[in-house]
Formats: sequence, structure tokens, C-alpha cells
Amino acid sequence: MSATSVLHPTSAPGGVHPAGPCTEVIFGASGDLTKRKLVPALYNLAVSGFLPKDFALVGFAKPAMSHEEFRDRLNQDIESHAGRTVDRPIWNWFLERIYYLSGEFADPGAYAALGKLLEEVEERHKTQGNRLYYLATLPSFFGTVVAQLGAAGLVEEREGTWRRVVVEKPFGHDLDSARKLNADISGVLAERQIYRIDHYLGKETVQNLMALRFANGIFEPIWNRRYVDHVQITVAEELGVEQRGPYYEEAGALRDMVPNHILQLIALTAMEPPISFDPEAVRDEKHKVLKAIAPMAPEEVLQRAVRGQYGEGVVSDTLVRAYRKEDRVAPDSGVETYVALKLFIDNWRWAKVPFYIRTGKRMPRRVTEITIQFHRPPLHLFRRAGVDRLDPNVLVIRVQPNEGISLNFGAKVPGPKMEIGGVTMDFNYSDYFGVQNSTGYETLLYDCMIGDATPFQRADMLEAGWAVVQPILDVWKALPPRDFPNYASGTWGPAEADEMLRRDSNKRWYQKD
Repeated sequence: MSATSVLHPTSAPGGVHPAGPCTEVIFGASGDLTKRKLVPALYNLAVSGFLPKDFALVGFAKPAMSHEEFRDRLNQDIESHAGRTVDRPIWNWFLERIYYLSGEFADPGAYAALGKLLEEVEERHKTQGNRLYYLATLPSFFGTVVAQLGAAGLVEEREGTWRRVVVEKPFGHDLDSARKLNADISGVLAERQIYRIDHYLGKETVQNLMALRFANGIFEPIWNRRYVDHVQITVAEELGVEQRGPYYEEAGALRDMVPNHILQLIALTAMEPPISFDPEAVRDEKHKVLKAIAPMAPEEVLQRAVRGQYGEGVVSDTLVRAYRKEDRVAPDSGVETYVALKLFIDNWRWAKVPFYIRTGKRMPRRVTEITIQFHRPPLHLFRRAGVDRLDPNVLVIRVQPNEGISLNFGAKVPGPKMEIGGVTMDFNYSDYFGVQNSTGYETLLYDCMIGDATPFQRADMLEAGWAVVQPILDVWKALPPRDFPNYASGTWGPAEADEMLRRDSNKRWYQKD
């Protein structure tokens, strides 16, 4: 058996075939995303048998480097970021297919050189003219790169080839800028060529949401306002802004997390069953959810939106500095590092069911989870037996770091007295399916290569998400915060977020321990 057949079986595990021949071009290839996520993800796909044997990778960035120098840089970093012991024969096979081109994103001559290099690479590696362009650049270059690709004829699909463009977040700064960017890119590309990526949607537990709901007859009948009291979504990070001070000063937690990550989690949690798993059928249902989220009136923003900024505190037994002391952050910055919102979905399934979301930096620990709390049962029967309180049933979907699902319910404590105790049924992905070596990008890159747009945002979905956020941005811009910093690092955020839940029948945030 040849080395190629060992490295690249005709079918990956589970009968899923490797993607077809293609070349991937990464714009911004000298940055952290390429070495930490994208190249390790492609390598992991090769190890798993999902990467095509007819594949090549071209890095495009400003720094001057030769092909060998670029390969050497990636070779130095792969051990740290692959999440597994590097299989040298596979890695060496992969390195041989990596190329580099130096150029300015706005220089037409650089795109002419790119076109020439791609023709050479495609002939050498038999990639058949199929191209995946990945924009791992600053957002300000998204429109420029797409325009230059179009002007150079590099995104034109002909003779059975495909050309696709992956756009990283943030996609726009507000509703108007998102609309303009959509219009600019749509002037060059067809919607089917645009893949607006959100790496959260590559996580197994997120993708399992549809399987949990629609492949199990016990959940879907109770997944509605008759049985669900409320939903909580938490995306908490231990880290501060690290070296991203300038970006965060422009974005803040609301722009950075809510229009993409969190609203996509809400859409998957709340969507109606699609008529099929065809990408457009799934995205149609997600779009309906986002359109049904009721935008807040200005007075509602004051009651249902809480913002915070971390001060000095202790995280993992280490004293950390306040946000205003971070590198390249204004000493009087009014940028939020924490957001809590109470949202409603105005449709038949979810009428009057609150969706509480919160996201923040410098929390006690890193955790992303979706919590479904069901209505409490009537107490009358158990009160006669001396039980004065029944805890609600709670379904917790853990997205990271310990992926899994747990269900809390009540059971009788052994003994002569009627006493109800809380018990938990817990499912951990690692226990059943083993530890998956993943950067979170593997599934998404594979989907791009095979043309499955299911986990990617469409233009209308993106604009619907920004429409939810825009009224909050407007009020917060008009009323700058006067109490920042208002939570200590290592805590779960400002007291106002807890108070927002206490006003609603004494609810509490989960993951408060």
C-alpha cells in the first residue's frame, strides 16, 4: 500500500468521504489565527482522513518570506497548537503543500502574482481549480480583499470549479456597517460563495443541539412555553483582553459576542424543526428566530440590559489588573467587558419565555453553557407530606470546556419521611466518545470544502442579529457608564445582573458556585 493511501483513505471514519480537491488561500497568514487554529485544524483533518489528498495551502500576508521560511515558522508552532502528538509523516506531507506570497491587501499587482502562483500550485497538486479563500485579516480589509479578488478574476467560477470566501468575525460594527459590508461583498460574490464563520458553531456540543432536540422524542414535546420557565446562556472567560486592547476599545463585549456567538446559540436552541437538514432549510429556521427576537425600546434597555467592566481582582489565585490598566486601553475607558440581557422571542413556541444571556471577561472560570429551566410542578400534593419547596428540573448543555449534557430532577431520599432530593444524570462527551483533538475549526473548514453552508450565517441572519443589538448600542452611546469598573475580576459580574433575575420570581444565574 502506498504512503498516500495510508495517509488519505478513500473514506474517513463513519463513511464520511474526504473533501474534494482544492487549494486554500489564507489572507493574513502571518497572524496568530493561522498558526494557532487554521493550520492545526487542517493538519487534524489530514490525520482524520477528511483532508483531500489533492490539496494545497497558500499563505498571503505583508511580511516578506520565502516558502521555506513560512514552512519553518509553522513547523516550530505545530507541536504547541495541534492538541496531539504530531505524526511526522503526515505533517511532512502537509508541509510540502504549503506556499507563501508576500503582498499588500490593496495592491492589484499582488493579486496578479497570486493568480500565477495558484495556477502553478494547482497544476502541481492536481487541485482542479477549486479555491477556498480565508480572510484572517483585520475587519477593515474584508471589503478590500474581496474587491481585489473580484477585479483579478480570482473568484469567477467556470468549467465546474468552485470559489468560496470565508469571512471571520466581526462582520460589521453596527447594523449600518453590516449592511454596507454585505452589499460590498455581495457586489462581487454570490451568497452561496460567502461563508461567514463563527468558530463556536464548530463545537460538537453546539452541533449536537439539533440532534438532542430532533432525534429524541422525549425532548421536543416539552421544548416550548408550556413547559419551559426560562433559558439561560452563559459565555464566561477567565482571561482579560490580553493583547487585544485596541480591538476591544472599538468593539466591547456586546459587539464582540452577542450578534454572532450568543445569538447563534439562541437560534439553535429556539428554532423550529427544519423540513430537512438542507443548509437553506436550517438557516431559514434560524433566521426566523432572530427576526422574532423583540428589539428593546430605549426604556426597556435600562431595565433589561446590564453592562460591566472588570476591576482589579483575583482569578485562579492570581492578582490581575483592572481593564483600565490593560495595555493600550484608555485610563478612563467606558467600554464594557460584561453584558447581561433579558430577551424575548415573539412567536408561538416561546411567547413570554425570557432568554437570559450573559458574557464577560475575568470571570471565576471559563465556561459556556445553555440552561433550560422547566416550570416547577404544583406543590399541593407534596406540601401535605411536609415538603415546602420543589426545585425545578434543569437541563444543562455544556459547550465548553467539559462538553456534555446533564439533567437535574427530584427523587425521594431513602427513609420513612417523604423528602425530595436533587439528583443529576450526567453525560460527558469524553466518557462516551473519547477525547477529540480539535481547535474548533476542523468541522467548519471541512464544511467549507464540501459546500455545506449550514453552520454559517447568511446575510439576512447577520442583519437580523445586529437589529437586536442596535437599540442597546444606541442607548449606551447616549448614556455613558458612570460606575465603571463595577465588578471585581474573579467574580460573576455586576450586582445589577443578579438583581435583574431576582426581580423575575427570584430566579438565579446558574454557574454561580
